[in-house]
Amino acid sequence: PVKTKGRGFASNDDSRASRNSRGDSTNGALPERSIEGWIIIVRGVHQEADEESLAERFAEYGTIKNLHLNLDRRTGFVKGYALIEYETLKEAQAAIDDANGSTFYDQILQVDFAFIKADEDTRGSRRTGDRRGRDRSLSPSR
Repeated sequence: PVKTKGRGFASNDDSRASRNSRGDSTNGALPERSIEGWIIIVRGVHQEADEESLAERFAEYGTIKNLHLNLDRRTGFVKGYALIEYETLKEAQAAIDDANGSTFYDQILQVDFAFIKADEDTRGSRRTGDRRGRDRSLSPSR
C-alpha cells in the first residue's frame, strides 16, 4: 500500500523521492537571490562562537556583505545557526561547496542556500489548492 496521507503528499513518487525532508535539494530547485546578494545559512554553529570568528572563517570565500548570528535571549548563547550574505553567487557557492561538512569549534557545519526557488513540480499542494490525501469528513450540516 502506498501512503497517500501526510504533509508533502505528491501524486507521483518521483517528485517526492527527488526531494529531501526539507524540500531544498538542488533537484529542480534554484538558489534565490535576495535584494542585495546571495544568502547562505550555516547550521551547527557552536553556542560559544562569535561573529568575528565566524566572519574570519567564511571571509576566505569572498567579501561578506552581512552576517547575522541569532542569540538566545534567555541564555545569551548562539542559537545554532547564522545567515551570511555574499555579493556574488560564485562566492556563496564556493562557501557552500567548501564549508559544508567541515568542522568549526568541534562541530560539523551544514551550509546551504537560505532561499531556494522551487519549480512548479516541487511546490506543495497548499499553493494549488489541491486537497487530495486529506481524509476529513464533512461536518454534519453539510
